[in-house]
Amino acid sequence: MEDFLSNLENSLYKGFIDQNIGTAGRYKPELLVNDTRANEHVLTSLVDELDTCQSFIFSVAFITESGLATLKSQLLDLKRRGVRGRILTSTFLHFNQPKVFKELMKITNVEVRLTSLEGFHSKGYIFDHDQHVSLIVGSSNLTAQALKVNYEWNIKVTSHQNGEVIAHFKDQFERAWEQASLLTDDWIASYEAMYEPETYETANKVMELPKTYGANPVREAVTIQPNKMQEEALKHIQAVRDEGQDRGLVISATGTGKTYLAAFDVRRVAPIRMLFIVHRAQILEQAMADFQRVMGGMDKDFGILSGSSKQTNVTYLFATIQTISKQDVLNQFSTQEFDYILVDEVHKAGASSYLKVLDYFNPDFLLGMTATPERTDDFNIFELFNYNIAYEIRLQEALEEDMLSPFHYFGVTDFEYNGQLIDDTTMLSNLVTDERVEHIMDKVHYYGHSGDRVKGIMFCSRQQEAIELSQALNERGYRTAALTGKSSQEERLHQVDRLENGALDYILTVDIFNEGIDIPSINQIVMLRQTASSIVFIQQLGRGLRKHGSKDFATIIDFIGNYKNNYLIPIALSGDGSQNKDNIRRRTTESSYIKGVSTVNFEEIAKKQIFDSINASKLTSMRTIQDAFAALKNRIGRTPYLYDFIINHSIDPVVIANKFKNYYTFLIKMREDVQGFSSYETSILTMFTLEFLNGKRQHELILLDQLLRKQTITYNTYLDALRDSGCLVDQDTLKSVHRIFNLSFFTQKDKDKYGTMPIVQWDADNNYSFNHKIQKSLEVNTQFKHLVEDVIQTGLKRSERYGTGNGLTRYEKYTRKDVCRLLNWDKDEKGTMFGYKVKHQTCPIFVTYHKDSQVDDSVAYGDELISPEIMKWESRNNVNISSSEVQKIIYAKEQGIDIHLFVKKSDDEDGGDFYYLGRPLPDKRSVEQTTMPNTKGQMVPVVHMNMVLDQPIEQRMYHYIVDA
Repeated sequence: MEDFLSNLENSLYKGFIDQNIGTAGRYKPELLVNDTRANEHVLTSLVDELDTCQSFIFSVAFITESGLATLKSQLLDLKRRGVRGRILTSTFLHFNQPKVFKELMKITNVEVRLTSLEGFHSKGYIFDHDQHVSLIVGSSNLTAQALKVNYEWNIKVTSHQNGEVIAHFKDQFERAWEQASLLTDDWIASYEAMYEPETYETANKVMELPKTYGANPVREAVTIQPNKMQEEALKHIQAVRDEGQDRGLVISATGTGKTYLAAFDVRRVAPIRMLFIVHRAQILEQAMADFQRVMGGMDKDFGILSGSSKQTNVTYLFATIQTISKQDVLNQFSTQEFDYILVDEVHKAGASSYLKVLDYFNPDFLLGMTATPERTDDFNIFELFNYNIAYEIRLQEALEEDMLSPFHYFGVTDFEYNGQLIDDTTMLSNLVTDERVEHIMDKVHYYGHSGDRVKGIMFCSRQQEAIELSQALNERGYRTAALTGKSSQEERLHQVDRLENGALDYILTVDIFNEGIDIPSINQIVMLRQTASSIVFIQQLGRGLRKHGSKDFATIIDFIGNYKNNYLIPIALSGDGSQNKDNIRRRTTESSYIKGVSTVNFEEIAKKQIFDSINASKLTSMRTIQDAFAALKNRIGRTPYLYDFIINHSIDPVVIANKFKNYYTFLIKMREDVQGFSSYETSILTMFTLEFLNGKRQHELILLDQLLRKQTITYNTYLDALRDSGCLVDQDTLKSVHRIFNLSFFTQKDKDKYGTMPIVQWDADNNYSFNHKIQKSLEVNTQFKHLVEDVIQTGLKRSERYGTGNGLTRYEKYTRKDVCRLLNWDKDEKGTMFGYKVKHQTCPIFVTYHKDSQVDDSVAYGDELISPEIMKWESRNNVNISSSEVQKIIYAKEQGIDIHLFVKKSDDEDGGDFYYLGRPLPDKRSVEQTTMPNTKGQMVPVVHMNMVLDQPIEQRMYHYIVDA
């Protein structure tokens, strides 16, 4: 209690009296805003508080379904832990729709009441913890816009349970609560009967396009203008033409308006004749209608070539590939017939029918459009378009620009059969047991959907599962139909029509709806199969992302079992193709990368399944790296280099470096044609790659970059370059850089590996230059120079994730060797560092949080995070309080010694890398000497103390480390 009160007092003093005094404690007052550029959201703080509270109360005037959805998985996890809450809301202005009250009734660990207070407009959230109470109050109601997007001001303050301010808030809440009505099914029915929404609600709904434009056969162009991203895409498409290219490829996420983008470009180019090719007849009429809306003109200018429709004598012809690829149809046209040809879903263009048509015609410009250019049929779409990627609209960008329907993704735990989670080998009979069907029904009911009634697709793992599960759901009152690869086209269209018209609740299928289907009203996607491919995952997710007036968002419910490929889920959602395990773990624990009002949520058990999958996966296998290399080579049309992997969001170059030591070795492994390297050139490239590619310090990279531009640079030129890049310029760091380049920092083993000769030399006037061997290699071996430049540019690009202050960035990962270098130590002392070392007025402490069960008792130190700002830490054994090293740590502040704390979750998950958590100082009152056994079983002294961090650990990082 004393530690808590002291921390609270310090936090309040800094927050309300003097911001320049003291450290930023866990309880400091905070302004909570939505800052999309910094990925900061009010929602994050709400979720963090819910994750750790013992009870909570919300007093909010307005609640939307989407806002409630952002918290549903957290509230369900609280229910499992026995945590309850209360929500007080209202019917003020009839903002709250009847359906949101129905959704609230599903959350059985939350009691809801309706206040009749006139003008009720409060927006407050109170969370009770063990020793304190947190209050968030300000402008944010429980709506997704307010919690993630809108410009909001909220203040978060912390109080002791006996604090007067908190007592006032709670007193106000209790007064209103006692006078309020309990939310019941009968109340909802009564409210629904008299509910009349305000007109501004319907006005605020985003409609995709106007419904009608008059019946005049001469259609005036409707004033439809490109959105921001389409304007950007149009500029890039025009730039391709301006460069003299006759074809270009647009990669655009499903639902982002590729047809309209194409129409805008055709409107700009104004071709004499245009051909639009699609692969399904049912797309034609919609595509043609979209073009007419954008371009205007007479009906007779637009025609369809498909089946029995042969309207070939038109300006704008819309054709199916099946029809136009017939030889007798092709022969009706000259090869120069169309000066502009568009191909929709162009990833299918590897088929002989497409190639036949594209080889026949010779347009002025060919535009291909697809959401998924990477294919598994070995056909290179990029090559077909001469590697001219005119524009690419990614899922995250499309969400940020409000081009897609927002979605709320829920990774939920699949059914346990006989105590075992469903996995790859689960028998079909166990996939449709009564218990699993009930489990599925329970989840889809709880997480719900936007709109009046569900219109959903369930993706199953096997055809027979889809058929039997459909039957089981129908027996329980749902209206579903199963479609498999055996279903005819007519049957598919019939069932899609039933779903759109409300005659069906769900279509159950296996992969056949991954693409080529357009049902904008879909408001729920249920995934009942393992994620075997990131591409397929996004294709299936995309079925629900088209905007439609009947929904405000789409609900994605992903049943996560014990599948080896679960790690693909955060990869697919984030678009992170780095194959870096740490990145993927972060995408699972922290999902602020999702833009707009969309959210990603994992139930606790499902999250553990993903972590297990990440740990067991072989993300850096040779096959994975080879596939990434081949895909990137296909994309850019040449041998890719490390920098290409970075800018094309592919595999993290450090993954390649760790496996192959340098890119020259990797290119040889990939059987690329490369110029020969001497053993010394290979050593130098290895040194640059292993030491600088990670970008953890810019200083060495900037010096190398300067030396590549000029053979010799002055000391002042180097300092100016450092300052221009915002780097810390001090003598200790500059001396450290010198030790790196003269190799004196390294162990003898590394010196032997790096060639023993100083890399950079400097004369009496402090002019820098490469040694003569490197200088000569750069002059005569162009491949060597190119690969050196590649490492430097990639390292500088990668350094953007690291700060420039003291060389260490919170929550980034470092090895012991990294720390020796970045703390400007004379030498790499990783071999004798062990748990900590006091040297050069610094003391890095390294903690492995979850020790291996086989670890010897003599090194099983009792290090423990007892809160986000306090680490209970133990010295090495056979050390007492009076020892010199312990005294230096205890009186670190007085002696000017900087302590740095590095923690890794476990050896299995983090290997030799540790998260940097900040700069702690010991609480002298907590220092205590006890005993522990040594290797001989004898009891020897050990010192433990509480280390208080300068800034508390972020909640999600804290739980990631602490939770087993």
